[in-house]
Amino acid sequence: MFGIGMPELLLILAVALVVFGPKKLPDLARSLGRAINEFKKATREFKDTMDIENDVKEIKKPFDDINAELKKNLNEIPHKPLHTDDIINRAPAATKISAKEDRAIPETSDAAEKKTDA
Repeated sequence: MFGIGMPELLLILAVALVVFGPKKLPDLARSLGRAINEFKKATREFKDTMDIENDVKEIKKPFDDINAELKKNLNEIPHKPLHTDDIINRAPAATKISAKEDRAIPETSDAAEKKTDA
């Protein structure tokens, strides 16, 4: 324990007894014990946090490797730029709308009822 032997510990306790007195010494020891426990708790939590960060780094490494390999492979593939005409010609047939269909306005149910009433 920090290289303090029994004689040194007794000397420290004797000095503390003289300085603080017999009434305050138990309260002082209790406060010191609580402070040491809080310090141990904080140290343990910090260590756990560091362990979690190391675990996250270990889990993240394979994903980073895959990401780097994918980027490398994508950079090796030659890209041919598409022209606007190629994009229009590749569009599905269902999305092409004629000018006639674009201008047509569907009838509402109210308008259809008025025609049937008349």
